[in-house]
This record gives sequence, structure tokens and C-alpha cells, in this order.
Amino acid sequence: MKQTLTQSMAWLHTWGGLLFGWLLFAIFLTGSLAVFDQEIDHWMQPEIKQASVSNAQAVEHAVAYLQRQHANASAWNISLPSERMPALRVTVGDRRSGISTYLDPLTGEPLVVRDTAGGTFFFRFHYSLSMPRNPGIWIVGLAAMAMLVALISGIIIHKKFFKEFFTFRPNKAQRSWLDAHNASAVLLLPFHLMITYTGLSIFALIYMPAALDSLYKGDFETFYREHIEVMEEPRQAQTHPAPLTPLTPLAPLLAQAEARMGPLSGVVIEHPGRSDAHIEMRRVLGNRIALTKGHNMVFDGVTGELLAGPPELRPSVLAQRVMFGLHFAQFGGYPMRWLYFVCGVLSSAMIATGLVLFTVKRRRKYASESRLGQQLYRLVESLNVAVISGLAVACIGLLWLNRLLPVELAQRAGWEVRGFFAIWLLSLLHAWLRPRLQAWREQLSLAAVLCLGLPLLSVISDGQAWGDSMRLWLEVTVVALGLLLAWSVWRLHQPQVQHSERRVRHAQAQVN
Repeated sequence: MKQTLTQSMAWLHTWGGLLFGWLLFAIFLTGSLAVFDQEIDHWMQPEIKQASVSNAQAVEHAVAYLQRQHANASAWNISLPSERMPALRVTVGDRRSGISTYLDPLTGEPLVVRDTAGGTFFFRFHYSLSMPRNPGIWIVGLAAMAMLVALISGIIIHKKFFKEFFTFRPNKAQRSWLDAHNASAVLLLPFHLMITYTGLSIFALIYMPAALDSLYKGDFETFYREHIEVMEEPRQAQTHPAPLTPLTPLAPLLAQAEARMGPLSGVVIEHPGRSDAHIEMRRVLGNRIALTKGHNMVFDGVTGELLAGPPELRPSVLAQRVMFGLHFAQFGGYPMRWLYFVCGVLSSAMIATGLVLFTVKRRRKYASESRLGQQLYRLVESLNVAVISGLAVACIGLLWLNRLLPVELAQRAGWEVRGFFAIWLLSLLHAWLRPRLQAWREQLSLAAVLCLGLPLLSVISDGQAWGDSMRLWLEVTVVALGLLLAWSVWRLHQPQVQHSERRVRHAQAQVN
């Protein structure tokens, strides 16, 4: 019998959602946490205190330290304290691979800060699964394409959007899971489409490199330069006879750059102390929708003369940067970040309910199948438990490892990451060995306990209970998530859940 379009889309939505759902859940959950990556970084480095200091004071302390300790370095990079990351960090040499030191913004004295994977780990996992860059990006891109297919097929399947959005029937087993899945999908449909499409557009030149290979022989730098119009033509820096020349005062340059570009994230000084020195002021990414990374102001390091201003983007490049900005949520401040976080958590719940719905709909059917069919079904159930609740345990476990591992441990950040994956792997083993419902309860209970106990761990380990508002907000959020997990455990103890479990065991006993 020939299938209708709706039936074909239902089959595609179901099996595509199952095969990629586990991966998509991990991507969405870690992406939600990555919204607050810098705040998590700050929490995982308790040696850094929250302090209020102007950029001019911070730069003065940083330059004084660099002149004392690294006067002959080829470049100085200064990362300024911000609302999201109150650390003052200086790097000698290349900003990414150079030697970094944290300084006290108030005194300029160096700080001993623990090595940690930080919130950056969640960001990297979100787009590369912590794999080598190219394979990870391709796998995540394939999952994003599957997400688009699931969204489009879901739109075709569910035609009565408003009815399904306002329909929820609790305590109805399969029907409740379906209602929760539909309501969350309809509520956040614009967000799902936007975040998935913009995520694909970020790596469009990697996924579709034919044009770049044909027109630029794969040379991205040439492509980048030709698609940006410089607003002011760079002037040649003046050559001064003295090999060692004092650096121009930075406070007036900071004020000029802030007036033109808004808040600043850092200062880069090339060839400090030499006649060919120049100073680059880097802007904060979060003052507009378009992602403006790299569009900075450059000054002569001796005279303070402006050499180049922020470039003006071509319309095509501006449209691409707006796509980037929409995905990274680097605009709108904390209200926008909270909106993205809540939408990301609800999106994760939408994927999770879809995965659970697959098993709930087929539970009685597979209970009467052969032993092989039951084992395959059990594998799907175990993966559901490990990916949904096990990943939650691993994520909060990473924060616990940050406080429990010795501060002086060599390659400490790597051990945090290894601990994360070890916890996640153990959750899969636990889900396979334990009965389904008990595995859900035990892993969700562990995640809830770890969330609720995090503030106590923080107080015991570093004594910071109420002194840092940023860390306090993170811990309050984690406690709120812990209460939500505890409520989920309570729901699993309800009589209707117990009755459904007994019916499945009875059907399995009849087959065996």
C-alpha cells in the first residue's frame, strides 16, 4: 500500500529523530551551558576575585607588570576585566599559544590560578564533540542537517499547531509524553529553525568549499581581505631613529577607542618599546548583533596616531556576521543570554521527550518480541538513560571535579575532561545493568544531589559563600536545576508509573 506524504514524514521524523536524537541532545544541552561559558570559567577559578576597576587602571597595572617581567617580548596581549569575566590576564607572544599570567586588577600582582577545562569545554563540545576539529565539525553539521529534516517533517506531521500547543494531558503515559514533545516543539519552533540554520551557516565554507576552492584556491585569508572594505586607509607608521622608544600613554587611546567602538575586551601591543610599535584595541563582541571579531582600531605605539579604524563590512559579509551573532548570542546582555539558555534547556527537553516517547510507544510491543528484539529495545532504553540523565550527571560532575582534584595536579584541565567522559561512560554501564526505571531514578537522583550540594562544596573548598555575585548566581541556577531534577525523580515514583512498569514486566514474563 502506497504511503501518504504525512506517513512518510512520520517515518522519517521518528527514525531520524532516534538515530540523531542522542547526539542532538548532547549538542543542545552543552550549547545551553556554553551560553554562560565565561561565567562557568570564573566559577571554576575561585582564585580570581570579583573587583571593580576601570580599563585604564587595569591596563596600567598590566603594562607595568609586562615591562618588569617581559620587556623584550615581541608582543603583549592584555585581556581586560569585563562584566562576564572579571579576570585581568596578560599573554606574552601569540594570544592563543603564548605564556599567560593572571593579575590582580586592583594591585597588578600575579595570581596563582588553577588549570581548568572551564566553560570553554562545553563550548568546544557543542561544535566539535571534543574531537579533532574537522571530524567533529562534520559530525555536528550532519546532526544539524538531521535537525532541520526533523523540524520540517514535524511541521508536516503536526498541522494543528495551536491546538497541540494548548493541549497537555498529565498522567496519561504515552499521551503525556507526546503532548510535552509537541508543546515544546511548537513553542520554540522559531528558535529551533534559527539556531539550527545559523549553526550550519557558521561553517558553510567548510561544508560547501567548492566556491572558495574555485575562486581563491582555498585561500581563506585572501577571501576575507577582499570582502572587507577598510573604512580608513592605514597610514605608514613613522620610523624613529631610536631603537628603544617609550610607549605612548594608553589612557587617551582607550578613551578614544571606547568612544568609537564601545566596550573593549583587550589590548594588543606589537613590538613594545620599539620605534615600530603599534597598539590594537579590541572591542567586546556583545554590543551589536553582527559578530565583529577582528574589527578593531590600530594606533602608532610611539605617537598615538590612529593608523586604522574598524573596517566597514560589505552587505554580504554583514549578513553572514549577523547569522554568527544570532547563533552566539553576543548581544543584548544578560537578558538575551537568559532567553537563549531557557530556550536551549527547553529544546533539550523537547529532544529528550521525543526519545522517551519512542520507547514508551513501543514498550508493550517489544515486551512480546523475541529475546534479540528485547535486547535491542533495552539498548535503546539504556542509551536514553545514559544520554539524558547520564550527561546531566557528567556535566555537574565536571564542576565537582574542579573542586575535588588537587590544585597542583599536572595537566589538571585534561583530567577534568577525562573525568567527565569517565562519568558519562559509567552512566551507560549503569543504565545497562540496572532495571530501566531504577536506572532513571538513580541517575536523576545523583544529578539532583550533586546540583543541590554544589554551593556547600564551594563553601567547604574555597570558603566563598556570598562574596561573589557571579558565582552566587551560577550556584542558584544549579540549585534550581537540581530542584527540577528532584521533581522528575518524584514523578517517577508516582503510582501510574509503577503500574505501567508492572504491565511491561508481566508481558515480558509471558514471552519468556
